[in-house]
Amino acid sequence: MTPLTIWIEKRIRADGPMTVAEFMTTCLSHPDHGYYTTRAPHGQAWDFITAPEISQMFGELVGLSIAQAWMDQGSPSPFNLVELGPGRGTLMADILRATKSVPGFQDGAKVHLVEHSTVLRRVQKETIQAPIAHHDLFEEVPDGPTFLIANEFFDALPVRQFVRDGAFWRERVVGLENDALAFGLTDPTPMQALDHRLQDTKDGDLVEHCASAQAIVADIGRRIASFGGAALIIDYGDWRSLGDTLQCVKDHRTADPLLTLGEADLTTHVDFEALAREAAPASFSRLTPQGIFLERLGITDRANSLAHGMSGTALETHVAAHRRLTHPNEMGTLFKVLALYPSDSIPPPGVGV
Repeated sequence: MTPLTIWIEKRIRADGPMTVAEFMTTCLSHPDHGYYTTRAPHGQAWDFITAPEISQMFGELVGLSIAQAWMDQGSPSPFNLVELGPGRGTLMADILRATKSVPGFQDGAKVHLVEHSTVLRRVQKETIQAPIAHHDLFEEVPDGPTFLIANEFFDALPVRQFVRDGAFWRERVVGLENDALAFGLTDPTPMQALDHRLQDTKDGDLVEHCASAQAIVADIGRRIASFGGAALIIDYGDWRSLGDTLQCVKDHRTADPLLTLGEADLTTHVDFEALAREAAPASFSRLTPQGIFLERLGITDRANSLAHGMSGTALETHVAAHRRLTHPNEMGTLFKVLALYPSDSIPPPGVGV
């Protein structure tokens, strides 16, 4: 039993069951025992390896897509270049390297990183080695033209889970059963935010709802519509949430989310439709699989160019990275890309209209 398990059990005995959102927040962000607050940002400490860590090609192509969107809107300067949840800073470092030759882009870019962890902030400064501003919340980023990247950010935000019961919903909660943590359900209650899901669900179906994600996207959409800019949201998920997608990974393997609390990563699939609904008055693109997005941006040509001079293990690793990012059986289909952009503009390259 971990220290966080003891803490959560004590909390439940005192205050009653926790929502899944409260449970996720505690497991990931508890100040003393949370997964993100106690992990060093290097080596095998993290249980997920993100696309920028797999290959520089990912960040380079994302950067060029953002740079083209910037040029398509008249190259505004200055502008906010924002990343949500930048991890070690690898993606932003690759974006800045790839856009060095774009006239005026880096002169006008004001880099803003939305990152709460003080440990990761130090690592990001070392990785990026360029002037950056850190913020705890996106709302702290100043207004202005905003070109934003969110890669595997929304999947870590806490979700509430609801099971349909007639015209009502029963919320899934974490409580105690025989002195052990267990999932349970509340009594049926109306849920106005899910009224539209009564049309496509049946009794017993589970739907996930992430209010914090929708609030962030509403702010992003407002800024893009008011000041110009674009956003690329890249994550695993689908157009519409249906079913329990809570995933727990420890030591790179799937684990029970109610065990080893604070020592395992928790994520859920992103409900892209819910994000798109909140983006108005900004426009949103067609949801595009990551593999197709990267192929449209020329990843195969870039891979072939980088492969010149490689041999042996280095070449095998390079080929495997290309496959992992693009192949339908790897990240190519599981991960999707949603773009937001002004209604009087065109979407960034790589996504469908």
